[in-house]
Amino acid sequence: MLSALRLGFYYAAIFVGSGARVPFMPVWFKAQGLSGTQLALILSVPLFVQAVAGPALALWADTFRLRRTPMIWMAVIASLAFAALAVLKGFWWWMVCWGLATTLMATFSPLTDVIVLRRARTDGFAYGTPRGIGSAGYIVANVGMGLVLVRWGPTSVLVWTVAAGLLVAVGARLLLPPDPVAVTGERGRMGDLARGLAHLVRRRDFMLLMAASSLIQASHGFYYSFSTLIWRNHGLGGWSGVLWGFSVGVELIFMWFMEPWRRRIGPERLLVLGGVGAVVRWSALAMSPPLWLLFPIQGLHALSFTATFLATLRLIERLAPAEDASAAQTLNAALAYGLFTGLATLAAGPLFDTLGAYGYWPMTALAVLGVAAALVLLVQQRGSAKA
Repeated sequence: MLSALRLGFYYAAIFVGSGARVPFMPVWFKAQGLSGTQLALILSVPLFVQAVAGPALALWADTFRLRRTPMIWMAVIASLAFAALAVLKGFWWWMVCWGLATTLMATFSPLTDVIVLRRARTDGFAYGTPRGIGSAGYIVANVGMGLVLVRWGPTSVLVWTVAAGLLVAVGARLLLPPDPVAVTGERGRMGDLARGLAHLVRRRDFMLLMAASSLIQASHGFYYSFSTLIWRNHGLGGWSGVLWGFSVGVELIFMWFMEPWRRRIGPERLLVLGGVGAVVRWSALAMSPPLWLLFPIQGLHALSFTATFLATLRLIERLAPAEDASAAQTLNAALAYGLFTGLATLAAGPLFDTLGAYGYWPMTALAVLGVAAALVLLVQQRGSAKA
């Protein structure tokens, strides 16, 4: 259990940064005078970079002897890049600094997942235990940053983000176990890792999973970029942190207490339910509901994000060979949270400028496509089980 707690605290170190950065850095950029379209561009371009850089960084990370070593270096560099946002002024400088920092930070969750999934098997704990502790850290950041923002303004978001990056570096050294990349304890070879990634891309079932996961997760692009601004425009700015925190609180409950139910229905059907939750969620948010109704709608985060994430994690573990675990998890992150979310975020800027909250409707369409891909995968996996 001690192992699960240490890993949970490391997830919390990661998410105490992203829990402030994702919903509130758009407020900082907006305060610098950026339009919705400019904001979408500065948020989306790094996601496209991650689609290529993410797998490349994972392959590079697997050339070290210990899994935690490259994570320490990446966290330090990301913190310096975040800090440079305050020094180097102008749209293009901000894009470079933001792109470098967020590309590096995006690799931490999938690389940590590899460590935690392996430790969960060997040490005998449920993956949801440490991940749920991470979600608690996300809630602290959501609510805490929301209160700090009201009191001290947009600059406080950047200060929090830099400090959180340094916390990730320290946590990697003190909390992560000295697990070797290879069972033999030797350094991995880039050529072998690249061949494993190429093998995954050729597998129809794996890429079908990538399509379903990517479409459903990408449908969050408008929400991540503009939900806080929409709520502020509707006079609910003080509630934004609470609403974000509530959604992740439901996620935490789903991770900690719904494991028996998740195992009973299986990851394929869980993936379908995640997509359906996204369809309902974005359709409801497009109608600009009142505050009291926003809370149950935010509760659908347990399906739209968490169910989709957990189902994808389990299916990757099933479909990808153990030696390709890092490549598989990072490829999913590169596609779902990089390329596809980048496209959705890029489109979100003009949608916000012209349609306001109605910009959620195209996100609903993405989620519908994700459900369709998940249903195809469900049928295919059932057919394989019967064969």
